[in-house]
Amino acid sequence: MEQLAPGDPQHIGEYRLLARLGAGGMGQVYLARNDRGRTVAVKLVRQELAEQEEFRARFRQEVRAALRVGGQWTAPVLDADTEAPVPWVATGYIAGPALHTVVSGEHGPLPERSVRILASGLAHALQSIHAADLIHRDLKPSNILITIDGPRVIDFGIARALETVTDGGLTRTGALVGSPGFMAPEQVRGDRVTAACDIFCLGSVLAYAATGRLPFGSADSGGHALMFRIAQEEPDLAAMPEGLLELVRDCLHKDPEARPTLAQILERTTSDATNEPWLPGALIAQLGRHAVQLLEVEQPASPAPEQPPTMTAPVRPPVRPPAPQPTPTPPPAPTPAYGYGFPYNTPAPAPYAPTPLPYTPPQPAPTSSRGTIALLAVAVLVAVAAGGSVYVLMGGDGKKSTSTDSRPAASTSSATPTNPDSSGNTTPTTTPPTTPGTQDGGVPAEYVGTWRASFDTADGTNSRTMTITQGSTGTQVMTLSGTGPNYDCRWSATLRASGPPLELGPTQVTFGDPKQCSPGQWSRLDMPDDSTIVRELVGSGGAPLTYTKTS
Repeated sequence: MEQLAPGDPQHIGEYRLLARLGAGGMGQVYLARNDRGRTVAVKLVRQELAEQEEFRARFRQEVRAALRVGGQWTAPVLDADTEAPVPWVATGYIAGPALHTVVSGEHGPLPERSVRILASGLAHALQSIHAADLIHRDLKPSNILITIDGPRVIDFGIARALETVTDGGLTRTGALVGSPGFMAPEQVRGDRVTAACDIFCLGSVLAYAATGRLPFGSADSGGHALMFRIAQEEPDLAAMPEGLLELVRDCLHKDPEARPTLAQILERTTSDATNEPWLPGALIAQLGRHAVQLLEVEQPASPAPEQPPTMTAPVRPPVRPPAPQPTPTPPPAPTPAYGYGFPYNTPAPAPYAPTPLPYTPPQPAPTSSRGTIALLAVAVLVAVAAGGSVYVLMGGDGKKSTSTDSRPAASTSSATPTNPDSSGNTTPTTTPPTTPGTQDGGVPAEYVGTWRASFDTADGTNSRTMTITQGSTGTQVMTLSGTGPNYDCRWSATLRASGPPLELGPTQVTFGDPKQCSPGQWSRLDMPDDSTIVRELVGSGGAPLTYTKTS
């Protein structure tokens, strides 16, 4: 893990970012946690990808399909916003190193029995992925995480979205879609790719896990030479254990039709799955230490925002996992990280308005304190015994953070840090309109004027002065000044919808130290009477702030 960089967002959706996990072809991956204690990996798409509508359309389709992937052998897709200026997707965080980290590090290749159980787990994962009409296309050691009770596959399906930026199989930088050394011959040749592609990649992964070497050599001699060997030459399996040789050779057959099916692979590998630990004792001890490291990750401090940092507000409705019944149908559509493995701003010419997916919110676990103690105890036991069969339960929702609201905050759809109107909490509001400025007209006369509010935090009293002027949709109609014990900031906002209630677009900082002043999201202004405005950051976890008219 790495600390957040100065330019990294503080929040993505309802998730508070904690650290950097890694980066890949699509963007940056972050370790994050929501207010219920759920730890996730959030993948943020690169800016140049987000500006391509073809990529967005494919990304949208693949995310919706990935939401349907189930099973215990994959990192589940939990949340996403494919319509945000910077699209993102959140998956369950897997507390374990990547297979590449294990094999290339001090532990080296895995024992034969471990590799056979690895093959069984990966076959189960691919069955779940293929059942959702997805092909992984990028199965490689860095996309396979090692846990105490088996492997977990990440990044399934999402990699297909990169194909929208290709030209004849090549990206704009000239690199083939996929990872050299773990590509199938049909990928190299640019032929039609089927689910059998993942079987070939599985064979390459198993060869690497058992020997620490790539079956077609490294890319040191050049990427084109490596791809030629994949497409034309036989694999080098001289170092493979005898008990695995036939299975791996069959998976690496050049003809996709000649490769074994996943069911056949399971028949040849499941006999090794027992209640005994599947990994060497030293590796089990490392997993315990990593679990303790995760517990020690603290929430980073954030700069003084437009409002007290207790709320999160959405811009567009997020994509949510579908309920088991019925299974939603995807709409038509024209890398590695330690602990996760993830897919960025010009609006589409014809913005896509997704049909809301049926969603059953996850139930928070009854407590997290006992789970934390248990996890610590497990880690100590594993480090000492280094060989026992231990099962670490990770990723469940823990105890809620201190709040007057018993319900979780809604998810945001922007990677911009969001901020509240007061230091209290409140119930999330309904989802905002998908397209801003849907109502025409100027600012109603009763809103025009200067309004003041104040609130107290642990540091002292904070004041806000809001001035609203006449204007049309899309023009600046609001300025806001905020002062507190350690900051002096100014913001502005444009008219989003004339209402009533009045809707203002996201605020921009016009004055103040960037380290102390941060922008906010769009807000709704209600007038319960002629002298009062209640400003609310829609869908947030904080209470609205009440302003009184002064002129």
